[in-house]
Amino acid sequence: MMENTLELRIIESKDWATALFILSFAIITIVKSVFENRFSDFANLIYSNKYIKVYKDSTNLNSTFTLSLFFVQIVSLAFFIQITLSYFGYASKTDWLLYIQIFTFLIFFILSKYLIEKIIATSFNIEEFMEQFNLQKVTYRTYIGLFILPLNIILFYYDSFSTIIPLIIIAIILIANALTYLISIKNYQNIIFGKLFYFILYLCALEIAPYYFMYYWFTKGNA
Repeated sequence: MMENTLELRIIESKDWATALFILSFAIITIVKSVFENRFSDFANLIYSNKYIKVYKDSTNLNSTFTLSLFFVQIVSLAFFIQITLSYFGYASKTDWLLYIQIFTFLIFFILSKYLIEKIIATSFNIEEFMEQFNLQKVTYRTYIGLFILPLNIILFYYDSFSTIIPLIIIAIILIANALTYLISIKNYQNIIFGKLFYFILYLCALEIAPYYFMYYWFTKGNA
């Protein structure tokens, strides 16, 4: 006599991700409506530096426009990290608890890094330069985050893509970040060369070391 056994089928919900995607696009739509001219300049950032020239004042770092799109950037980046991990078999892309952990880690990492930068900038008396430099980095990285948001949607809801796709996106992000630094250094070369020692210290301590230790921790943790 054959015995029938019932197996529990776990269906992972994607509703939380759908809600976040809708929220992100809602924020973008609201920001576009409220700051129409500014958003237009921001959207043209890929081939025009008008936005950087007009909104270069460090007070814009804490503006509603910057903070709103920064939130969308973190949402997008957290999705991309989780999706990439899932494509390589390290996680499930529908695990909302993991997403919260990644999102929280990104917020903690960025805020901690920013506070340390503020302390170093105050110690070396380069607060104004550091604020402007950070604003420019945040602007370009937010642009990258918005760029990969629709790609996240495609990668999240479809499973038939090759693992080469996330690698290509990572390569594009790394190249874009490198170009961001080159553009920032070019724009502030006079100030940077005047405080070259402090800038090199800043790069080593806050732009290279944290990412190296994250890479070391991840590779050793999954060895």
